[in-house]
Amino acid sequence: MQDILRSLSKMPEKRQGEFPVLRPGDTVRVLYRIVEGDRDRLQPFQGVVMRLRGHGPTQRFTVRRLAAHGVGVERTFVANSPRVEETKVLRHGQVRRAQLYFLRGRVGKKARLRERRYDEGEQAQSA
Repeated sequence: MQDILRSLSKMPEKRQGEFPVLRPGDTVRVLYRIVEGDRDRLQPFQGVVMRLRGHGPTQRFTVRRLAAHGVGVERTFVANSPRVEETKVLRHGQVRRAQLYFLRGRVGKKARLRERRYDEGEQAQSA
């Protein structure tokens, strides 16, 4: 196990401009590379960031979206993975928790998060 962690720590991290700053409550679209046999394709996964774990090359984030018939789907991505092509923040949600597990029990309008608003100066400082 230690060998695996050492090899991950030696992996080159994505450049600072490639990976955005994420916070719980943000709505993101992750383009993930799917390999099927000899072909590969990009599959988008759009949802709310429920939690962030780790830091550096092993940072992980969990995204939750509602699929067909109100079924919730959660997926954990490694931020520095070569399979994650792009992570784009679509909305910033205003939340007061670090882990948003309470969203699992909510559907529809009750699962909406208030949007965090920025002035032009504040957004430039946080990015």
